[in-house]
Amino acid sequence: MPLEEFRSLLDRHARADWTTAIDGVLISKIDRPDPPAPSMSGTVLAVIAQGAKRLALGERVYEYGAGQYLVASVDLPVTGHFTQAGPEHPALGFGLTLEPSAVAELLLQAGPGDLPRTGAGVPSGIAVSDAPAALLDAVVRLLRLLDEPRDRAVLAPLVKREILWRLITSEQGATVRELGLADSGLSHVSRAVRWIREHYAQSFRVEDVARMSGMSVSAFYRSFQAVTAMSPIQFQKQIRLQEARLLLATHPGDVTGVGRRVGYDNASQFSREYRRQFGAPPSRDAARLRGTTRAPASVLP
Repeated sequence: MPLEEFRSLLDRHARADWTTAIDGVLISKIDRPDPPAPSMSGTVLAVIAQGAKRLALGERVYEYGAGQYLVASVDLPVTGHFTQAGPEHPALGFGLTLEPSAVAELLLQAGPGDLPRTGAGVPSGIAVSDAPAALLDAVVRLLRLLDEPRDRAVLAPLVKREILWRLITSEQGATVRELGLADSGLSHVSRAVRWIREHYAQSFRVEDVARMSGMSVSAFYRSFQAVTAMSPIQFQKQIRLQEARLLLATHPGDVTGVGRRVGYDNASQFSREYRRQFGAPPSRDAARLRGTTRAPASVLP
């Protein structure tokens, strides 16, 4: 279907904070390209109506533009930036938070043979594809409800379920389906991801995190790498550095203290890894960050 109505609805309902009157639905409108910035992905569907974005997860790079969608089934540390956006043609995008319980409910209701076969191995936590017409149609119908407050409370949950079903049965459905399976490889990795995020300042042994996740060390390491494009230790470092950058925005004069708070006992190692990640040493980057706030999830166009 044409993207004109999709663009028009997004442009008309965009807010500065990206929120909408429909729970879990976000709209972005960006009028200039921006430098690469780190963030957490969230578990979301993102569809671009206009413009383009580049997203990096570890060594993997994803590019998506108008008429394409991205799904993130795990909350991962990513770096993203808009590559096509301007005052005359702003980047316009739709985002929908993906809830594991909603995915699980649809999987239980699906009949035998309704779902595509799942390939071997654990899928990546992020995937990009062209958006099928049926998915775009459902997204547009959901956005139309922003103009229909009387119908919104009743119909929005139904259309969100349809969008989720379109995703589950789409080309990247395996990534979304794993989100709703309690004993999937992705669910085990998600458990480890949450633990590392909550305890990022602590040292840990991969063997202990694998045991906590319910997997053998070798299976855990392979699955973690497949989902996140990083080893568990690399993942922890990404989280530490992102948290350090957020802390430096409000404590620019306490570089050593910030390094210790995120788990670095060695100040020179902290400065070295920070510079490698963000292109400037902590003290210089802190001056640039003064007065900035955390951006919404980077996967959103």
